[in-house]
Amino acid sequence: KTPNAVETHPSNIETAAQVENIQHLPSPSHSPGVEAVRESVHHVEAVMERAHRSGGWLLSGIICINILILGCALVSGSALNDVAITAVHRQIFLIVLLLLTMLWMLFYTAFTSRKDQAASFKDSHAGPVWLRAGLVLFGLLSFLMDIFKIANYVGYLHCDSAVKVAFPVVQAVFLFVQTYFLWIHAKDCVQLHTNFTRCGLTLTLSTNLVMWMAAVTEESLHQTEIPDLNVNVSHKMYRASYGDKKCKCSHSVCDTFKEAFYYLYPFNIEYSLFASAIAYVMLRNVGRLVEDHSHHNVKFRPKDVCFGPLTGILLVVAGLVTFMVYEVDILKEDENQRNKALLIHFIMNIVIVSLMSLCTLIGCIVYRLDHREHVSAKNPTRSLDVGLLVGASLGQLIISYFTIMAMVVTGARGYLNALNLSWAVLTVLQLGLQNYFIIEGLRREPFHMMQEVALHTNAHAFQEHTETGIVSESNKSGCFLTSSLDKPSWKRRVLKEVCAILLLANIIV
Repeated sequence: KTPNAVETHPSNIETAAQVENIQHLPSPSHSPGVEAVRESVHHVEAVMERAHRSGGWLLSGIICINILILGCALVSGSALNDVAITAVHRQIFLIVLLLLTMLWMLFYTAFTSRKDQAASFKDSHAGPVWLRAGLVLFGLLSFLMDIFKIANYVGYLHCDSAVKVAFPVVQAVFLFVQTYFLWIHAKDCVQLHTNFTRCGLTLTLSTNLVMWMAAVTEESLHQTEIPDLNVNVSHKMYRASYGDKKCKCSHSVCDTFKEAFYYLYPFNIEYSLFASAIAYVMLRNVGRLVEDHSHHNVKFRPKDVCFGPLTGILLVVAGLVTFMVYEVDILKEDENQRNKALLIHFIMNIVIVSLMSLCTLIGCIVYRLDHREHVSAKNPTRSLDVGLLVGASLGQLIISYFTIMAMVVTGARGYLNALNLSWAVLTVLQLGLQNYFIIEGLRREPFHMMQEVALHTNAHAFQEHTETGIVSESNKSGCFLTSSLDKPSWKRRVLKEVCAILLLANIIV
């Protein structure tokens, strides 16, 4: 009986082998036909998802184009005096846009963002603190501008449209709603209601761009307004701010409020640009899956940088002093005083631009010495930063090249023309180096990522040394590496000095 018992109860090794053979047998669920059906189903689902996503982008693009073209037509038409479109029509259109945008923001805050997994992914690069702080600052100044507008237009209610009072009221409410919305949800990567969210963010982006166009147009008309010029062109181009000139203000401080809120227009323009930038990044992040990285607090130590901030502050102070001297002396009738003012102005700018070029070149050399990997993942914030940087530098490049052509054609006679030519050439060189330095810095792997790799490598080395019995040397090397990573290297210190100089010097250039 014992041998029979052994035969009927095989060993564990034989049982495991039999189980393994059974697992490798083809099952009906894994037959080739079923696998093909599953692959086709997954393919159809992927195609439908791409079609759904492309349909949402197409709809939002159509909304954006129509709003921008209609807004551009109304803004440009209301700036002319011989067109039936008035500022009231433009403001009615803007009020409708502001109300629709606020309704969508309230819907997103109250419903979409409260659902589970609606915005489970966060883009750590989107909505940095400095951008949101600038948005709040410019928003407060824009709110002050709306208060001055309300106080001013109230004096014309007896003879002008009430829309001119309603528009700044609605805009003031919009400032609070949008600033709160962008501060809270700037980093969201929305995964639910994606098409509706894309359309809402496109509406927000288009509204801010139309507001920007309207503010730029009004400020430009105010700067170029010539009230007592007997030329037909001026009558056609410049429209009075309050319609009929016979309409008189009912209180005595209208002119004061008018001059006050026109000085605040630049802040309203910057607010619209900041809000447009944040809305664009949010739009690009809709449906985007972002890897979860822990937030790294970057500590700024004043003892690490000293030369850069001091040099930058010195350049700012010297630039302001020479600019004030230039503004005073250039208006004098004495030609020698005007030439002296131009000489000081050119020399100061040449010194600043030359120093910026030298610092940028040093930073580029340090980049070559400090070998780091480039960030390969696509990021809408980085793409927007690069686009805005290149776009903003185009204006200075165009002016510089036009100046170079003018000086070369005229022969650059005299020391002032020679200095102007030198300044233009150095500006082109400095802008090229600075754009390369900034874009290369944006594409480089952050320092804390390299630090994590080094610590991870050291941990593996520590484990290997522990297995071989060398524990003391491993502890020493680990402590040495950690202490060395806490202190910035000379390359990082040089880059910080260069960035500090460029940050302050760009203020005065």
